[in-house]
Amino acid sequence: MKLPLVERLRAWLSPLKAEREAQPLAPSQAEEHASPEAQPPRDETKQTTLPIPPEELHAAAGVASTRPLEEGEVENLLENVGMPLRPDQVSVGLGYSTGLQREHNEDALYATVSNLSANGRDHLFGLFVVADGMGGHQHGEVASEVAARAMAQYLMDAVHSPLFKVNPEVPQEALMDLMREGVRRAHRAVVEYAPGGGTTITAALLLNEQITIAHVGDSRAYAIFPDGRMEVLTRDHSLVKRLEELGQLSAEEAAVHPQRNVLYRALGQAEPFDPDVFITPAPRQGFLMLCSDGLWGVVSEEELFQIVVSSPSPAVACQELVKAANAGGGPDNISVILVQFPRK
Repeated sequence: MKLPLVERLRAWLSPLKAEREAQPLAPSQAEEHASPEAQPPRDETKQTTLPIPPEELHAAAGVASTRPLEEGEVENLLENVGMPLRPDQVSVGLGYSTGLQREHNEDALYATVSNLSANGRDHLFGLFVVADGMGGHQHGEVASEVAARAMAQYLMDAVHSPLFKVNPEVPQEALMDLMREGVRRAHRAVVEYAPGGGTTITAALLLNEQITIAHVGDSRAYAIFPDGRMEVLTRDHSLVKRLEELGQLSAEEAAVHPQRNVLYRALGQAEPFDPDVFITPAPRQGFLMLCSDGLWGVVSEEELFQIVVSSPSPAVACQELVKAANAGGGPDNISVILVQFPRK
């Protein structure tokens, strides 16, 4: 069993401390440190073997002191002496609010992360879903919830369970096909349990450094990069977005159009429909954000970016994003999932 980081570093530095104590003192120093009674000799056989090269350990010892080291200092030391920390830490935050002008929340969120490190390998799995229901209190709330549940249940059974069981198996179907089937099952669940209702769905499946996204409606997925870029990964299936793509509306006109919330593609509505499914790499040192239009339709992209990159954690960022949407009037339900990826 590995010791905590602080204990590991202390174990690395203790031989150096013993080595310094074993060095003979100059005559003047010996007089200053002399003891009235003779001290018993040290048992040199208890000195442990260095787990890292001595030159690197000496470099680390140069910044050590007798006080306990903070966790951040330990991580910095390990990075400086060439000891990378594993596994990669993926942090997730969620934000969820009814808003200020709606009586009920018709959004639904789902997020899970699994990380297995064994036999020298790391296996990272993540599943994130945002669904924005339509059709009023009874239909919208049920539609979004059953869609998120059906999508999550299918992908956990089809991808997570085979990969993480005792005898792991690789799914036979391609990830994009699995995501399409997940959307179909979510659609059928809405038709069965919330007839007359509908919902958007934006789902992201994370496997190590690869993200597979399935999307229907006008919830969105963003990639946010540390160099200042913020990219909308999904395409809104809305009337005004289509008119904007055809050149009949400007982006400014689309943002205030009275029919900006009208969708031409949603779960639970007319069939057949074809979800957008694609694969994208995880943004290194960046973020993946999934959110409903109650966030992106109220808060500007510039403000979204600033909140995300300036917050100390994804959880705090999501709280601040929800506050910003409510400060903008909170005209709709607000849902956001923020995933932070580690440095490579």
